[in-house]
Amino acid sequence: ITSPVAFEILPLKLHPFSQSTPTGLDCVGWKRRISAPVIADGALDKTALTDDVGSEEDLYEDFRSANHRYGHPGGGGEQLAINELISDGSVVYAEALWDHVTMDDQELGFKAGDVIEVMDATNKEWWWGRILDSEGWFPASFVRLRVNQDEPMEDYPLKVEGGREDESRRFGMGQTTKDQMRTNVINEIISTERDYIKHLKDICEGYIKQCRKRADMFTEEQLKTIFGNIEDIYRCQKKFVKALEKKFNKDHPHLSEVGSCFLEYQTEFQIYSEYCNNHPNACLELSRLTKVNKYVYFFEACRLLQKMIDISLDGFLLTPVQKICKYPLQLAELLKYTNPQHRDFKDVEAALNAMKNVARLINERKRRLENIDKIAQWQSSIEDWEGEDVLVRSSELIYSGELAKISHPQAKSQQRMFFLFDHQLVCCKKDLLRRDILYYKSRINMDDMEILDVEDGKDKDFNISVKNAFKLYCRDTEEVHLFCAKKPEQKQRWLKAFENERRQVQLDQETGFSITEVQKKQAMLNASKQHHAGKPKAVTRPYYDFLMRQKHPTLPTTLPQQQVFMLAEPKRKPSNFWQNISRLTPFRK
Repeated sequence: ITSPVAFEILPLKLHPFSQSTPTGLDCVGWKRRISAPVIADGALDKTALTDDVGSEEDLYEDFRSANHRYGHPGGGGEQLAINELISDGSVVYAEALWDHVTMDDQELGFKAGDVIEVMDATNKEWWWGRILDSEGWFPASFVRLRVNQDEPMEDYPLKVEGGREDESRRFGMGQTTKDQMRTNVINEIISTERDYIKHLKDICEGYIKQCRKRADMFTEEQLKTIFGNIEDIYRCQKKFVKALEKKFNKDHPHLSEVGSCFLEYQTEFQIYSEYCNNHPNACLELSRLTKVNKYVYFFEACRLLQKMIDISLDGFLLTPVQKICKYPLQLAELLKYTNPQHRDFKDVEAALNAMKNVARLINERKRRLENIDKIAQWQSSIEDWEGEDVLVRSSELIYSGELAKISHPQAKSQQRMFFLFDHQLVCCKKDLLRRDILYYKSRINMDDMEILDVEDGKDKDFNISVKNAFKLYCRDTEEVHLFCAKKPEQKQRWLKAFENERRQVQLDQETGFSITEVQKKQAMLNASKQHHAGKPKAVTRPYYDFLMRQKHPTLPTTLPQQQVFMLAEPKRKPSNFWQNISRLTPFRK
């Protein structure tokens, strides 16, 4: 399953379905070649994909010569615009949609709601950003562009004498500016809804209608798997956008009262749950079909006949999943710029809570399903793995970092990398020379463990002096594990992470969340296919020097994520490895 892209197909787009010329494809040539075999009502002749356009091999060569990357969603227009803003010196901010817990030192970690300065959006899936003094790569699908880029970074209102909020200071130009910001949000809601309706129409008429005419290629069961209940969603959204337009004040958009529309349709929006739950199955079926050339050509012909932008079908089908999760973000932004005296204030406030409830479980399930692919890829990169797969018991990475583990009976200290998942803590060792390579060492069952905070000083159990320490203790077996962090704040992060792990386990039990065996096996199968046999070769020094001369390490789009760390090592303090080599123990894994 390919990694999903951000809101409405392309990350951070205010007008996500602008009909720009598709990039990377000779559209004129393609239209010329497929126009002849098209039936008057838009259906494709059964022989169209082979007889009239030449052999599949010829068509495939044309496909390759056009540099078309089927299955890689996203056009380049909006991305180029963002980079132009950045290059002109403008500051572009994005808001995090979900938590991003890093598995790689080169990635930027953040929590949902954090504001990120986007510094480079050249790559479609991985962007370079900064939060405070930290920089790194982050998935573009985890963020959205702030509608009002000129909004102050501080969300906290400024106070004046008497404890009242100073509106003029907070919004710079007083009430007029706040009304303009509300206008911006209203316009975005209306604009994206209209674009979304066109997008749904294109799928239903451009793909589903054509697929039903090709009974030799698709069964009804296959179409149900691929498209789910998207036709029901299309009918629902058509009624919803009409209701929105009735409430839209064209002359004075900031006076529009749209909150009641969301309240009216909150129950009908529950049909998205069925679509979102089916979406992983749709991805699997599409992945299977697109291994056969004739399906690739058929889907591409459908897209060109409908004059849709240059995005593959799996990218289009992701949009409803992301759309339902976008509503709470739009309403939260609308509420921020709606005065309490506004007639729409109470309805927007109620609509925000309603749409949060609708989106929360859908959003969480989507994110967790995406995580299992990443976890499977991570495990496949670990050397000497032993025992059952991580996904057998876990589906979420809670936290990761380096700790000193102290073991009985000699109280020997060992530096190890630890990865805390729900239900288990995995311990790995870094290679002495290749620090990007990890070796599996052990794991701890967190269901049996109790976390104990240890005061600085001499520990009675291990009879040694410790600092920034904590223990994992099993009452049944009296098993004790002692860990030490380098800094007090690191220790506190670990203690908080252990609390979050238990909270996540309890929440999964309450909501009945689980990953199916089919999904687990498919994730591990995908990871094994992506993982190269043997250890990756070292990069030549000239190429490494070229990378390090850039303003930040460049992400090679043709390489899998697990190899990026090797190509662009994170900035770190000068190593004293060779100075201390005489004191090292023999090289043992």
